[in-house]
Amino acid sequence: MIDPLRHKEARVPDSRESQLKDKVVIVTGGARGLGAAAAARMAADGARLVVTDLLEDAGAATAAEIGGLFVRHDVTDPDGWRAVTDAALDNYDRIDGLVNNAGIASNSLLENETLEYFERVVRINLTGVFLGLKAVIEPMRAAGGGSIVNISSAAGLTALPLTSGYGASKWGVRGLTKIAAVELGRYRIRVNSVHPGMTYTPMTAEHGAELGEGNFPLAALGRVGEPREIGEAVSFLISDAARYVTGAELAVDGGWTAGEVVMMANAGG
Repeated sequence: MIDPLRHKEARVPDSRESQLKDKVVIVTGGARGLGAAAAARMAADGARLVVTDLLEDAGAATAAEIGGLFVRHDVTDPDGWRAVTDAALDNYDRIDGLVNNAGIASNSLLENETLEYFERVVRINLTGVFLGLKAVIEPMRAAGGGSIVNISSAAGLTALPLTSGYGASKWGVRGLTKIAAVELGRYRIRVNSVHPGMTYTPMTAEHGAELGEGNFPLAALGRVGEPREIGEAVSFLISDAARYVTGAELAVDGGWTAGEVVMMANAGG
């Protein structure tokens, strides 16, 4: 019997690049913000990227910068998902990873939220993830397995005000991730969720997010996150370094959802 503590593979771990090299990964909402950062990180780690977005100019520019392929894509359209998977297979012959990142926010009290906007948020943020999961199952089975990362939110771990549609959709993404993980494990398809906290992106900047130490005292680390920090977590989960991780929820939020931050005077004493 091989002793895993003495086996060569246990003593000489592969680099992240070797564990992502030539893997074909689709990233939705990849034109800017978290999606662009995740795509750039995975490209740097050796993956081949298919960047999708409704923002054609920004999406094409991001794809060009990382040597990837851009596809204009509405995540709520099943035909659009077929076009994305067809493009990936036509250009790269396989699909190894999917990052369901596309989403929109909400910023109103429940009593003021309209049904129209609530349904729009849920359709993009949750139904889009559902359609993405279904679209890649067969290609990933054909490839012998794969890894899917669904971008949820800190709002999918705790109740946040002014997020009725957004929060509901992100809690849904969290649950759908776990259901997919237990159903698709038999195909060697891993499914995990990443839960960013307040992170500086074009979308959050519109709602007042600012970079810099001390600008977000609700988080234990006292600041908002940077897109690259989320991208690094996504790259890990897509890579074979996380080959025994599925059904997990990874909070990348500076400790925001860990508990109440206590401001202590003379903390060093």
